[in-house]
Amino acid sequence: MSKVIVKIKGERCKGCELCITVCPKNVLGLDETEVNALGYHAATVINEEACIGCIGCGLMCPEGAISVYKEEE
Repeated sequence: MSKVIVKIKGERCKGCELCITVCPKNVLGLDETEVNALGYHAATVINEEACIGCIGCGLMCPEGAISVYKEEE
């Protein structure tokens, strides 16, 4: 069985929320507690267990800040 891993390069994120809107399982959200070096609240993983690995978030990200891959358990 494999586990889906979502990695976000927070330093590249501009907080556009496109990844959040495209996610069918509400896996992502904005980190309202911190601001990155660009001055944005970056996207963060809030519910990785729900991820189905559709990679919509990675495809939608205009900054190329999201990677989705499967890890064998």
